[in-house]
Amino acid sequence: MNEAESLAAWLRLTLIPGIGGETQRKLLAAFGLPETVFAAGRSAIAGVLGGKAAGLLLDTDNSAAVAAALAWADATAGQHIVTLADPDYPPALLEIPDPPSVLYVRGRLELLRRPALAIVGSRNPTPQGVQNAERFAAAFADAGLCIASGLALGIDAAAHRGALAANGDTVAFIGTGIDRVYPARNRELALEIGGRGAIVSEFPLGTPVMAANFPRRNRLISGLARGVLVVEAAVESGSLITARLAAEQGREVFAIPGSIHSPQARGCHKLIKQGAKLVETAQDVLEELRWAPPAAVAEAPPAAADAAPGAPQLLDLLGYDPCALDELAARSGLTAEALSVMLLHLELDGRVASLPGGRYQRLTGV
Repeated sequence: MNEAESLAAWLRLTLIPGIGGETQRKLLAAFGLPETVFAAGRSAIAGVLGGKAAGLLLDTDNSAAVAAALAWADATAGQHIVTLADPDYPPALLEIPDPPSVLYVRGRLELLRRPALAIVGSRNPTPQGVQNAERFAAAFADAGLCIASGLALGIDAAAHRGALAANGDTVAFIGTGIDRVYPARNRELALEIGGRGAIVSEFPLGTPVMAANFPRRNRLISGLARGVLVVEAAVESGSLITARLAAEQGREVFAIPGSIHSPQARGCHKLIKQGAKLVETAQDVLEELRWAPPAAVAEAPPAAADAAPGAPQLLDLLGYDPCALDELAARSGLTAEALSVMLLHLELDGRVASLPGGRYQRLTGV
C-alpha cells in the first residue's frame, strides 16, 4: 500500500460518525494500522467492538469526506494531515492518554516537535491581563519556546500576538474544522499564524462551532506544552479545565496572581491554592522548567519618561487595582479636570488603561 492509500485508510477510519477516538485506538491496538483493521473481517471486528459498531465501521460510506480531506491536503504545500503512525506526529501528544488519530495542520509542521509553553486565560481580560499575556509570550519566544494557545478572544489572542511580535513561534489549536476560523474577529490573526506559525485541529473539515469540542481542544494545548501559564481566569473559566488537564498529563501549571477584588484573578488564585506555581516574572517559569539561563530572557522595556509633572506620585496613588476618578481625586486632592489631563498622558504612554465605568488601572511590565 502506498502513502496516499495509507492516508486514505486513516481518514476512512477517523471520518466515520460514531467511531470516536477511544474506539479507534481500540481497533488500532487490536489489529495494527487502519488498512489491517478493514481487512480483518466483520466477525473479527465484532469480537472487539460488538456487532453494531462493526456494522457501522464497515457499512458507512464516507468516501466523499475522505476525498475532500485528501484534496485539502494536496491543495497547497502548507496544508498537512498527520497520523499517529507519521514521524511528524508531535511526540509530546503521544504521551497523553488520548492522542488524536489524525491532525489537520496549516502552516509549519516542524513546530509541533518544538518545546512549547501554553498560555491561556480569560476571553474578557483586563488591559493588564492583555499586556501580561503579550509580554510574557514575547519573553518566552525570545527564550526559544514555542507559544501554544487556542486562538480565542482575549488572553489566547494576546499570547499569539506577543509571540509573533517577538518574531517567535506559535501554534494555535482550534475547536472547529481546519477550514473554519472561530471567532471571526481573529481571522487576520489566524491568517498570520497560518503563515508564520501553525494552526492545528483534530476535527474533520467543516466541523462547526460546538461547545463540547473546546475542552477536547484544550487537552491538546496542554499536551503539546511543557507547562501551562494561566494569565487571568474567572473561577468557572475554561482555562481552569486546561490547567487541570495539564496537571493530569504531568505538565507544570503556573498562574499569575492579581487583585483580590478582580473576578478575573480568582481563577488564578484558586489554582495557586491548589499548588500551581505563582508567577511574577517570565524568569520564574523558565527557571521552573530549567529551560534557559537568565541572560536568554528578554528584559521588559524601560519605563517611559514621566508624561507629566506628578506622574510618579499619581501612579503610586492609583495603586494596582482599578480606581474610579472620584476616588483618585479624593486620594490626591486634585480636581477631576487636572486628573483627567494627567491620566490621558499616562494612557497615551501605555502606563494606565481606562476601564468601563470611568475607572482607571495602572499597567506594569513583565
